[in-house]
Amino acid sequence: MMCGMCEAHINDTIRRNFNVRKVSSSHKKGVTEIISENDIPAAELRKAIEETGYKFISSETSPFEKKRLFGH
Repeated sequence: MMCGMCEAHINDTIRRNFNVRKVSSSHKKGVTEIISENDIPAAELRKAIEETGYKFISSETSPFEKKRLFGH
C-alpha cells in the first residue's frame, strides 16, 4: 500500500469513529495529529486504529485552545 493511502485510511478511520475538528497523518514522520474539542480515550483510539491493521504505538494529549484574533 502506498504511503498516501495509509495516511488516508487512518484519517478516515479517525473521522468515522470520533468527533474531530481536524486530523492529519504523516507516514514519513510516523505521526497522526488530531485536533478535537473532546478528549479521545487512548484505548478507544488504539482499538479503532488496530482494527484497520495498523499498529498503534502511543498517544499524548495537550489542551485544545481556541484562538481569537483581534483587529484594530
